[in-house]
Amino acid sequence: MNSENLRKVTELRHELHENPELSGHETGTKRRLMDFLEANTRLAVVDCGSWFYASRYVEGTKAIAFRADMDALPMDEGINIPHASRNPCISHKCGHDGHSAALCGFGLELAGLDVKRSVYLIFQHSEENGQGARECSGLLRERSISEIYAFHNWSGWPEGSIVVREGVCQYASAGITLTFGGMASHASEPEKSSNPAYVIARLVSEIEGMKGALCTIVNVNVGGRNFGISPGEGSISLTVRAEREADMRRSYNAIISRAEELAESASMTLGKKGSDYFPETSSDKVCVERVRRAAKSLGLEVVDMAGPIRASEDFGIYTKSIHGAIFYIGNGTNYPAIHTQGYDFNDNILGSAVDMFTGIYTDSVIQ
Repeated sequence: MNSENLRKVTELRHELHENPELSGHETGTKRRLMDFLEANTRLAVVDCGSWFYASRYVEGTKAIAFRADMDALPMDEGINIPHASRNPCISHKCGHDGHSAALCGFGLELAGLDVKRSVYLIFQHSEENGQGARECSGLLRERSISEIYAFHNWSGWPEGSIVVREGVCQYASAGITLTFGGMASHASEPEKSSNPAYVIARLVSEIEGMKGALCTIVNVNVGGRNFGISPGEGSISLTVRAEREADMRRSYNAIISRAEELAESASMTLGKKGSDYFPETSSDKVCVERVRRAAKSLGLEVVDMAGPIRASEDFGIYTKSIHGAIFYIGNGTNYPAIHTQGYDFNDNILGSAVDMFTGIYTDSVIQ
């Protein structure tokens, strides 16, 4: 990657990190990215409301797309770095600042390429809650895009290595909150109440032994620390995940059905609210081979994943419609994990990310 371009995108990455925004609120982030591309490239930049794309159009060609996410997490920075988050309780602990900066870097590099194929750079909002790709995916059909690529940084693999897998790369998952409504009473007369604590406890014990999916209880809330009240309402929130969306859905529905049975037997109401729905993310064999060739042409180590990552990624929404691949760039074997306070995107892999996008595009033109 051009050294001056690398300097620019590194500075951009730090600026994005200093000004993180949560899913659905990335207005400033979007503006910074659009301003950068408009000031430094001749790409056509199109504002789509919550998200945007940049493109170079070549008549008579099948378009290729590259996607980056741009939302942050509801976490404090937690570490002392020069470009620390200025927004309390919000920080880029998943590296989406690096993903977006890298895609901007690819935009800079396109200026030096003989662009022979239409290319679209999709800057997507709301990845963390699974909403963004659903809104952006209409562009695939609208612009006749035939293949799409993205990368995610990941800790635990050698720094700068390119990690790939054909087929399922990341699990499907969905969140559900179940709210049980009973009847409160004085704590001295619990027999007069319908306390949901016991129903929720039973559901928790049954979920623990459930097979076919990984169920993680993320929150349980019953009553308060008022020792004179037997509560009448309580809720449980959990995430259900499995390698395949169909398996995840079966377990998800089984939990809801069991909750309905328990609520009915205890004469309680049941509220159900789903959230953060992700299908599995799969990579196409031909597209993975394109990623491999790009990595090898750059002299980068290629690592084959032994199995899919349990964490979810809404890139799978794109690959349900067209061919595509997600690849991973190693942060380092002992690098802090994403979604932890010790983490910050590794600037050492930023240039490799840009070079990979450039290499994949070049390969798609040659092949």
